[in-house]
Amino acid sequence: MKTRLELNRRTTLALGAFTAASTLWNARAQAAAIAIDSATIDAVVARFRQEFEIPGVGIAIIAPGQAPFLKGYGVRALGQSAQVDLHTQFAIASNSKAFTSAALAILVDAGKLAWEDPVIKHLPEFRMYDPAVTQMMTVRDLLLHRSGLPLGAGDLLQFPVGDHTREDLLRALPHFKPATGFRDGYAYDNILYIIAGLVLERISGQSWDDFVASKLFAPLGMRDAVTNPTLVRGLNHTARHARLGPPVIGMGKLETVPPAETAIIAPAGGINASISDAALWLKVQLAQGVLPDGHRLWSKAQSDEMWKPQTITASGPGPTPEAPQRSVISAYALGWGVSEYRGRRMLAHSGGLVGQITRTTLLPDHGIGFVVYSNTGDEEPISGLRYAILDRLIDSPPFDWLAYTRARIQKTQTEVMAVMGTSGFTSPAGGPSLIVERYVGRYRDPWYGDIVVGQTNGVLSIDFTHTSIFKSRLEPFGPDSFRTRFPRGAGEDAVIHFAVKDGRIVEVTMNALSPLADFSFDFKDLHFVPVGP
Repeated sequence: MKTRLELNRRTTLALGAFTAASTLWNARAQAAAIAIDSATIDAVVARFRQEFEIPGVGIAIIAPGQAPFLKGYGVRALGQSAQVDLHTQFAIASNSKAFTSAALAILVDAGKLAWEDPVIKHLPEFRMYDPAVTQMMTVRDLLLHRSGLPLGAGDLLQFPVGDHTREDLLRALPHFKPATGFRDGYAYDNILYIIAGLVLERISGQSWDDFVASKLFAPLGMRDAVTNPTLVRGLNHTARHARLGPPVIGMGKLETVPPAETAIIAPAGGINASISDAALWLKVQLAQGVLPDGHRLWSKAQSDEMWKPQTITASGPGPTPEAPQRSVISAYALGWGVSEYRGRRMLAHSGGLVGQITRTTLLPDHGIGFVVYSNTGDEEPISGLRYAILDRLIDSPPFDWLAYTRARIQKTQTEVMAVMGTSGFTSPAGGPSLIVERYVGRYRDPWYGDIVVGQTNGVLSIDFTHTSIFKSRLEPFGPDSFRTRFPRGAGEDAVIHFAVKDGRIVEVTMNALSPLADFSFDFKDLHFVPVGP
């Protein structure tokens, strides 16, 4: 068994070797040397942790002229004493997307792939709802959230844990009716990143997991990193913590919740990594693909390509005294968000899973990169902490990010109360029009699969047959509608609507019980028809 000192020495040596790549940083970055004040960072983290009850945080900071700053704060799990350290694994969620784009960039450099290749060139069975889009969709399009798919399409195939495969996602795609025109706007999805992983597998002959582990983790020395949650081993990883109510997620007491993602999400959000791993990843990003020995993982041309803004995600008047982080234009590149922060180009990505929030930030023109990894599902405090640290790294004018975060949370809570009141969800008027037995049966959605509605002693129940945790009794909730009560922490509850014609069920649709539900659990793309008893 290695001692803590030996483990930390291993990391220090690996990170120190990356200084060989520092010549890739431009003159502005070289001139922008800053002092990372450990005491200041410690104080900022301590204030946010205390104010917002954050169990544990990991911080990695890379800056020119400075040794990497790596530090863990707090505990891995509430009620336990084990501390977050340099090798504690966090689920980095959608920060994994940049690894998928980098893996594909390696294939582009090797001449095995072009960003403009039609997807069907490498996946002949690939289909979208519109045959014209099937023909036009390129590998680049898979990564840019501009396909026209509805927001979060297909996420119920990935969350919570179920038995769907990546091939199931491929087969599901033609059943998603577009919400917008192709390349006509921005709507975030995970499913097409998973399809991009399938493209990589067909070209490379390796699984996505093996390719990323051998072509990225190994040469970088990311020894704590694994490509999907089923590979997490040992005790040095964080638990998940969320506020489950009442009345909705985001309010109430912070408590431990189980992971909700499956292995198939890996190319879109499955990587688990430590802050030691993150520092190595930040270094190679800032060095535009260069390894410590001078060899490249990917070319500068591909680095530029991955950082180039391509899909506009938001626009507005820009920063204000009350919100200095606002950018005039924000865009999405290949696995990165691109915007401006206090006059500086910023590349960033967020990661969010049930009970865990992470943030990655690069200021590439200044040689600065850092991550904030946490084991809380409270998003606003981690965003506020990210900006508070960033301001200290670039010596910005003082801004009270603690107060800003507190105000944002209060605003959200006020909106929740305006929608729901203090008593939670009230059943609409009306009820079942049929006897209980007439609702019983098996119903099928073309992309998700089957649900089974049963009854015991006159009480209906539902079983999402591919998602083991989605089992619940059904309670009347309006005309021919029923609500679920899934186990605590199992995503969001649903309202099940039975369409009745001539005394029989002809269709079943759903929506999330909460109007503020996460888009991954909104159920709105499901349309079931009866298929048998």
